[in-house]
Amino acid sequence: MENKASFKGLIPFLVFILLYLGTGIFLNMQGVELAFYQLPGPVAAFAGIVVAFIIFRGTITEKFNTFLEGCGHPDIITMCIIYLLAGAFAVVSKAMGGVDSTVNLGITYIPPHYIAVGLFVIGAFISTATGTSVGAIVALGPIAVGLGEKSGVPMPLILAAVMGGAMFGDNLSVISDTTIAATKTQGVEMRDKFRINLYIALPAAILTIILLFIFARPDVVPEAVSHDYNLLKVLPYVFVLVMALVGVNVFVVLASGVLLSGVIGFIYGDFTLLSYGKEIYNGFTNMTEIFVLSLLTGGMAQMVTREGGIDWVIKTVQKFIVGKKSAKLGIGLLVSLADIAVANNTVAILITGGISKKISENNEIDLRESAAFLDIFSCVFQGMIPYGAQMLILLGFAGDKVSPTQLIPLLWYQLLLAVFTMIYIFVPQISNKTLSFIDKNKK
Repeated sequence: MENKASFKGLIPFLVFILLYLGTGIFLNMQGVELAFYQLPGPVAAFAGIVVAFIIFRGTITEKFNTFLEGCGHPDIITMCIIYLLAGAFAVVSKAMGGVDSTVNLGITYIPPHYIAVGLFVIGAFISTATGTSVGAIVALGPIAVGLGEKSGVPMPLILAAVMGGAMFGDNLSVISDTTIAATKTQGVEMRDKFRINLYIALPAAILTIILLFIFARPDVVPEAVSHDYNLLKVLPYVFVLVMALVGVNVFVVLASGVLLSGVIGFIYGDFTLLSYGKEIYNGFTNMTEIFVLSLLTGGMAQMVTREGGIDWVIKTVQKFIVGKKSAKLGIGLLVSLADIAVANNTVAILITGGISKKISENNEIDLRESAAFLDIFSCVFQGMIPYGAQMLILLGFAGDKVSPTQLIPLLWYQLLLAVFTMIYIFVPQISNKTLSFIDKNKK
């Protein structure tokens, strides 16, 4: 039997967040690199679970059964399997040369005098195709720094273009862990969330490109250089993106993508049967942390819900909600604060997803919109906080040449994404027309 709304029920979540945040702050003060990523998320979640077992009422068996009920929820298991397949696709495709071919294709054909625009577009495609902003930054960062030094375009502006493109794809990709978390916690289809997300993000991206055209023209046009690429090795990314958007089951899409990348790898001698299998497993292991974290937070969320913690948050937030607009802002605020606290947008979505779903249901907000808001708001802040992995890795390529304070004001895409999201929220005609269009064009 579930208890009444209670702040006590929220304590395990607070222990999880504060331990994660506190460790990051402490290590950052000690000068540790990537301070907010030193304590694995599952360990912090485990601490919260231990607290739940100690302070919640009931027998150990009852509490353990509640925990297992959350871990084994179909949405949690589905999400975890998708993580594994997405990891396998990303690693296998990269191992057969897909990322290198994509980068080289873009660098070869984008005019040198549009360097910043090109980096934004390439970053957007790579992160959309692979589902990872960090992967796009790692692939493009060194190239961007080199081009920036030769062109005379301010280095902060060059890096901001890379960051913007990477976050565009991370937010929109149908295989991104943030998209998986947002859609599964809200119980909606990925392509529906993608369409709403695209209607909000595309104007921000177009305006960013226009600004880069105007303000990021190089003083010295770098010499055009042709790089080796293979269109066939780019094909798996296009295949996965198109198949997901037309509504093919995500398990079929990702499994087919892994198979297609493997076949291409065999054709070009990049894989043996054994190495192909190892790369698939490497993809699985790359997702171990988020896989375990999803299971643990699923179990903890069930315990917190049963104890009344989620209802307490909802009732508290509901006091400030006077309609759909403020409810949508409330969802955005919750996930934004969570991301600022834990510096991980996927974790932020997992923490706030259940609460956001109930707020949406209580205020008659379309769950497709709440999924988009979770992903968008967490993306905006993850792409701007100076202690996030994306920012730290990107600035690491530039050495001491660029500081976060120089870069943040130039993150036009993230800022414009926030602006266009606010417009979407406060102009209901836009929201209504978007949902109506999606419904009319849905199979």
